[in-house]
Amino acid sequence: MCPWSPNLRSDDAIATARAIDALRRGWPVTLGNGGGAITLLAIETATESALAEFDALGRADIAITAGRAETLKLVNQREAATPGRPVLIRREAWHDLAAATALADPAFDLAMPLKGPFCSLAISEALLAGALRLTGLAGLLPAVFVREGGATDALPVSALDAYEDLTELAIAARARLPVAAAEQAEIVAFRSRADAAEHIALIIGAPDGRPPLVRLHSECLTGDVLASLKCDCGPQLHGALREIAEAGWGILLYLRQEGRGIGLINKLRAYALQDQGFDTVDANTRLGFAIDARDFGVAARMLELLGQTRVRLLTNNPAKVAGLEAACITVVERVSHAVAANPHNEKYLATKRDRTGHQL
Repeated sequence: MCPWSPNLRSDDAIATARAIDALRRGWPVTLGNGGGAITLLAIETATESALAEFDALGRADIAITAGRAETLKLVNQREAATPGRPVLIRREAWHDLAAATALADPAFDLAMPLKGPFCSLAISEALLAGALRLTGLAGLLPAVFVREGGATDALPVSALDAYEDLTELAIAARARLPVAAAEQAEIVAFRSRADAAEHIALIIGAPDGRPPLVRLHSECLTGDVLASLKCDCGPQLHGALREIAEAGWGILLYLRQEGRGIGLINKLRAYALQDQGFDTVDANTRLGFAIDARDFGVAARMLELLGQTRVRLLTNNPAKVAGLEAACITVVERVSHAVAANPHNEKYLATKRDRTGHQL
């Protein structure tokens, strides 16, 4: 079954958007699921005064992900196999905002290596999982102060699904756009009523009866714009445009999923961890994120709106093939996409090959 869910409530999506804005501003948010409610305050955007107002008695516990908890030796590797699973830590008297920030952010791991001791608590996962999912949608570190109860108008956890409802994605504008790789090209912009991200398709050539050559390219400010040598994104982008042009017709989807879905700021945090010797996989999990948090269902929905359900996919990443096919796009051929390495990204490319299954 394709993942389009037209019956989700648009007012839930709006309420989720407001909650995301509140978290980014350092304001508390209440989540509920019919069986209870919790109120959370994002550690990353909290201030001393906001925390004092939120938790005057110092009783709000701290929720992080299992991936981050494994780094802190609070769970075993089996429990950490699901990196996004919530772990609740009992708040002690000495857990002020600075201590909580060090707990949440691995940038402080070398400066403060002996954190703790900590006591993890038994939890009901549904609400806390929703809380950490909400921080991810907000582009924040997955770590919150949390206390039971809260406002009577709690945001339902189910509302988060409405925010990511792919049926809300629609074509917003399109125009002719000659580019260096191909003068016959058209740019198409997609936008959702809930999520502010604006995804782009660049259509090169015109349909000719063959499945288009398609490239899914995740936004990379550092690589695409600043020509970073730490990754291969910039060369992949321009190489894909050339290959699509040579094929005669195809589509490049430019997805607003920076840093494999964790956002620009968190990607830069991952870069800092890589400078400490961690590879891209371990950097993401130390931050508390999944190895790859992207949703390729967005790309599938874009292709469907463009009338293309059979494609030749230009990729080395089997997850992209699986993601499209799970969303009812048939990948008739996977076309390898190789670019040359440089001394700054050799380890990065090796990690993609050896740890995330990329193949030529």
